[in-house]
Amino acid sequence: MLFGLFLTLGVAVLSVALRSYQTSLAQKAGAFGILVATFLFIYFASGSWLLGIAGAMAWLFLPWLEILTRIRMLRLPKEKALRPKSPPSSEIFPTLNEITREIENEGFVHVNDAGWDWEDYRQFFRLFYKEEDRAQATICLNEQSDLSFYYLRISSRAHDGIIWTTWNYPLSYGLKLTPQFRINRQRPDQSFWQLYQSHKEYLRLNQVQTSLIDSMDDDQIQAEIENDLREQIKHNIAKGVLTPANEEEVKYSWRGMIYLWCQFLLDLVRL
Repeated sequence: MLFGLFLTLGVAVLSVALRSYQTSLAQKAGAFGILVATFLFIYFASGSWLLGIAGAMAWLFLPWLEILTRIRMLRLPKEKALRPKSPPSSEIFPTLNEITREIENEGFVHVNDAGWDWEDYRQFFRLFYKEEDRAQATICLNEQSDLSFYYLRISSRAHDGIIWTTWNYPLSYGLKLTPQFRINRQRPDQSFWQLYQSHKEYLRLNQVQTSLIDSMDDDQIQAEIENDLREQIKHNIAKGVLTPANEEEVKYSWRGMIYLWCQFLLDLVRL
């Protein structure tokens, strides 16, 4: 009994330690270790390896608690019109000014601040543009109830309509992207400089010449983001991920909720 207890504790402590590292291999090993520790705990407590496996697999179904409670009740607007918006307070987003300086140090110019609010869901965008590279950069803050997170995005819009995008979105993305998007996903802990270097390499590997991308003014940048949001809602309705709730709102369908769960499983594999 003591052997089982110490073995389980050892695996659990090792797993948590591995999860604290920022390398993909360590993160995956830590996630797998948590499943093993759960199996060992239930196995040594019950003596049944079947119950142990069932307990470990229960972690994979944990997201359904949130999906069936919060996500099922969530409503989103069909039209997301961006409006000028004041930046969040330092208590909500303490690193906003620091990240802004990092982006401006790479030659990007701060265009404006915009966003939209809907019930308890809020989004804030700080928009930047670099004329030399025809590249847009955005600081995105998402807030809902007591949950908030931010991510950085760099986009280059080619003549053929393809939107080459590098971002460090930290969670499972809850909607399908339109076919025009090509995503270069990076780790959430990367700095803007690292994201920018990765984006330039991404364009080079796909033979995208920045000199052939049309220049954009401030109004066009915001209009394109609004159009992206609008087209994304339409695309997800067409794919069955979203379904109309009323004339102004949409909600997740059962297919959409299964899609969210699959996104979680994919993130677990590619941590």
